[in-house]
Amino acid sequence: MPMIPPTAGAPWSTELAGRLDTHLVDSAALRGNALGDPHVRPLLVYVPPGADGPLPVVYQLQGFTGQVDMWANRAPFRPTYLERLDALFADPDVPRALVVHVDAWTSVGGSQFLDSPGTGRYSTYLAEDIVGFVDAHYDTLADRDHRALTGKSSGGYGAMVNCMLHPDVFGAFATHAGDAGFELAYLHDEAAGARALRDSYDGSWQAFLEDFRSRPALSKASDASLLESYAMACCYSADPDGTVNHPVDPSTGLLDEDVWARWQAWDPVRMAPGHADALRSMRAIWIDAGRRDEWFLDLGAQAFATACETAGATVSHFELFDASHMGIEYRYPLSIRHLAEAMA
Repeated sequence: MPMIPPTAGAPWSTELAGRLDTHLVDSAALRGNALGDPHVRPLLVYVPPGADGPLPVVYQLQGFTGQVDMWANRAPFRPTYLERLDALFADPDVPRALVVHVDAWTSVGGSQFLDSPGTGRYSTYLAEDIVGFVDAHYDTLADRDHRALTGKSSGGYGAMVNCMLHPDVFGAFATHAGDAGFELAYLHDEAAGARALRDSYDGSWQAFLEDFRSRPALSKASDASLLESYAMACCYSADPDGTVNHPVDPSTGLLDEDVWARWQAWDPVRMAPGHADALRSMRAIWIDAGRRDEWFLDLGAQAFATACETAGATVSHFELFDASHMGIEYRYPLSIRHLAEAMA
């Protein structure tokens, strides 16, 4: 968290009108996970000024490679996300809500907030361990109509999917450029990863992982595509014994249709018809993305919004705005306000 005294003032720091509590959560769901990652995780809870009585809760999820302390990071000439969040709730017209920041980091970069034998039980961790901890330690409106999920990229994916998987726990969500429309979002990087694995590691994922962990992370040009490819395979297509299956064979360049079908089964666009009742039950659905998204997640957002509407759900806010995938943290308070108003 920040080392600068809050009294330093802009541009270094800002005194919060609300309060930021830090906790450690011992997760039963993450014990013994396949990656050997910690089962005790930090949790940040933002309590708005003027909080009084039981409150609804917005659970904020991070993108790929995110860890919860990164919420305090500052980009040049911009407030931090936490400062933006606090400025939102400094407005007395915004309904009060707790905002809980969930850590789902893994040693391969992320979990997609799913239960997988390749990473761990991260959906259960979210829906049971985290929600249970927050309800036990804060005065919350402890029902699905007063819990919402929001996030960007992989976090937006987690928000979409977990509201479909756990409609008894969560009753609203927002997704900013969330992973959807997998053929457009993933296959280009899968091809780049297969090429890099073939040329640099003789087709061996183990050789890549050993090399990656032996030096500064992301110091080679191919690291990002390889790491994301490996992590997504851990999340979407790991066997019960933990074996990780990949959709592109670097030795042949061919797509494994069976493995790819396992990935597509986790695409929110394809999940929507089978979870129509859950989507129809949502009190709010916010979907947005930048028109210049490098992973074409604006097209994924369009496809998911269409799938929601086809399922009979009401998309309460849909927007494509002028931006790429990065640098859109200024959008988060907009959706948090939307969710807080929907749950008020």
